Amino acid sequence: MVTSKEKMVFLGALANIISSIMIVLLNKWIYTKYNFPNMTLTCIHFVVTSLGLLICRHANIFQPKSLPFLSMLPLALSFCGFVVFTNLSLESNTVGTYQIIKTMTTPCIIVIQTYFYGRHFSRNVKLTLIPITIGVFLNSVYDVKFNLIGIIFATVGVLITSLYQVWVGEKQHELQVNSMQLLYYQAPLSAFLLLFVIPFFEPLDAFHGVFFNWPFEALVSVFMSACIAFIVNLSIFWIIGNTSPVTYNMIGHLKFCMTLFGGYVLFHDPIQVLQLLGIFTTVGGVVAYTHIKREEMKITSNLPTVGDNHAKS
Repeated sequence: MVTSKEKMVFLGALANIISSIMIVLLNKWIYTKYNFPNMTLTCIHFVVTSLGLLICRHANIFQPKSLPFLSMLPLALSFCGFVVFTNLSLESNTVGTYQIIKTMTTPCIIVIQTYFYGRHFSRNVKLTLIPITIGVFLNSVYDVKFNLIGIIFATVGVLITSLYQVWVGEKQHELQVNSMQLLYYQAPLSAFLLLFVIPFFEPLDAFHGVFFNWPFEALVSVFMSACIAFIVNLSIFWIIGNTSPVTYNMIGHLKFCMTLFGGYVLFHDPIQVLQLLGIFTTVGGVVAYTHIKREEMKITSNLPTVGDNHAKS
């Protein structure tokens, strides 16, 4: 019997998958067609997300909660670091190298939650990381070309991304807020902090011919991208708050495979046998993780409540 919470988790994950794939394709179009600066677009995304949440607040969809600035600052800073170093990694490495190192986010999150937050992960959950890691590796192995600077950027990016995703879940529980209440404060603060980072990575001459010669379709594309980003950002916070950072990463691996397979079907991108095998291996790992977590939740729900011995994983 599927519970109402499981239905909501499924719908949230579905919204995240669809919106994430859409924004990848749309941003790829914006970058290649108009050469739009990456971090600037991210900053615009968070500005629009802030405005969207402001509208939701006035529509009484949620009620804001006063949060301490010092508690929100690490979350906003980690987001900026996550954006900066993942962009530098993607800029310095090939897509294959970038994706392979990015898969280390999931085991990194498990290590952080195990040793710093006292979380417990069953052996079966840990075992599902094996086919997922192998699957994404097979998807990308044909394109691996390492360089030292790129590896440093990618490694720092994985560490900061892992911290960011862990803190999103921890802050929601620590401050007793929902996804909208937390994002309502984090989005504008992150956009503000990014304004100080952008000039170092995207000099003013990068905007030459952009702001003054924007065609109408470019404006529409950027606006659509920002609106979709609102759904992506909100669904990320919602999924992590209602499940866990590990579950969100499992969904992320599935999104990667679907995007790759969609490129093959829609755009006739070349795909090798090992890549196809990697897709099915990753999907198999995600399905196994979902089944194991659901069975563990059933067992936990049937046990008497004694303190807080059953931490989320």
